[in-house]
Amino acid sequence: MTHPIRPALALLALPSLAFAQVSEGEPNATFAPAFENQTDAPALSPTATQVETWVAGLDTPWGIEALPDGGFLVTERPGTLRMVSADGTLGEPISGVPEVDAQEQGGLLDVAVRDDFAETRRVWMTYAKPVDGGTATAAATAILSEDGTALSEVTEIFVQEPPSQTYMHYGSRLAFEPGTDNVWITTGEHFTVENRQLAQDLSTTYGKIVRVNALDGSAPEDNPFVGEDGIDTIWSFGHRNIQGAAVDGNGDLWIIEHGPAGGDELNRPEAGLNYGWPVISYGINYDGSEVGSGEAAQEGMEQPVYYWDPVIAPGGMIVYDGDAFDWNGDVIGTGLVTQDIVRLELNDEGRVSGEERVSVPGRARDVVQAADGTLLVLIDAPAPDGAIVEIAPAE
Repeated sequence: MTHPIRPALALLALPSLAFAQVSEGEPNATFAPAFENQTDAPALSPTATQVETWVAGLDTPWGIEALPDGGFLVTERPGTLRMVSADGTLGEPISGVPEVDAQEQGGLLDVAVRDDFAETRRVWMTYAKPVDGGTATAAATAILSEDGTALSEVTEIFVQEPPSQTYMHYGSRLAFEPGTDNVWITTGEHFTVENRQLAQDLSTTYGKIVRVNALDGSAPEDNPFVGEDGIDTIWSFGHRNIQGAAVDGNGDLWIIEHGPAGGDELNRPEAGLNYGWPVISYGINYDGSEVGSGEAAQEGMEQPVYYWDPVIAPGGMIVYDGDAFDWNGDVIGTGLVTQDIVRLELNDEGRVSGEERVSVPGRARDVVQAADGTLLVLIDAPAPDGAIVEIAPAE
């Protein structure tokens, strides 16, 4: 069933254009890829889609999560959590949300639930937390009331260390590890030249993926740095600003992270591995200078599965497993700068074999798959222009 469109909110309804090739623009850097189709993969045959506004009037929406009754939870970065019913009705702000630091890129960020939400009513959120000395990425879990109006039993499970006085690059996506009580939480490195070096420092959680027990924040015993030097909640390191995270049908974690000028990356992170930032990158600094070593590869540092130059400026992502499109197993990411969703087809080796773009009317911040297999995409804009748009097969 396609979501109903209320006529007053149908701002855009058109089929996607048939692109002869993915339009990339001029690259920022001159690095050669490490293997075939690591970048500029062949353009896939365009999918016939229609894009329509489903909910309007949101204020800088950041995260969206599907609920088992067909509704959705949506965060607004200034600090509001809302419920959207299956018919597209936007609810009032939910009470009990933790205090957030909504300066620059900070605020209320991701939201997620597990498969047992109907029984537990448990919700997870990430946010920029005001702390002594500045700000930090944080994560908490809480119970949503049966009527969907209030959170209770709010329990913090992660706070990034140390505090930062730079209100940028929070990362902040959530992904649950199948078959366990663990959750992966992504962070950023707070942007500055000084802060970025901490992505390589295992005594901080800047530029890391952390893996914790989703209920109490404890470090699982099989985390890679338990009993060694480093923070025992760290899963992988050397990341810049991870704003997309999803788990595929095999239970593997995938992420999309922001690069500098060029070098946005798709990675499949593994425990204990170093993903290179800020030593190596397929991009360059915004002033045109080299990043770190000036190289895109170095021994002991992982290569991205795929990268973009110029950037898409990624938001959230999913791995598609619906029936509305013939996209099973494809990575679906969102582009803030490119204002589209990006579909990456993967081959049997987990490498990218093709790319497709579907335009949306604004900065695409997050994406979720609805029960009928259509996609809902958050349009990141201040009120009243923030919105949820639906991407469905063309009629």
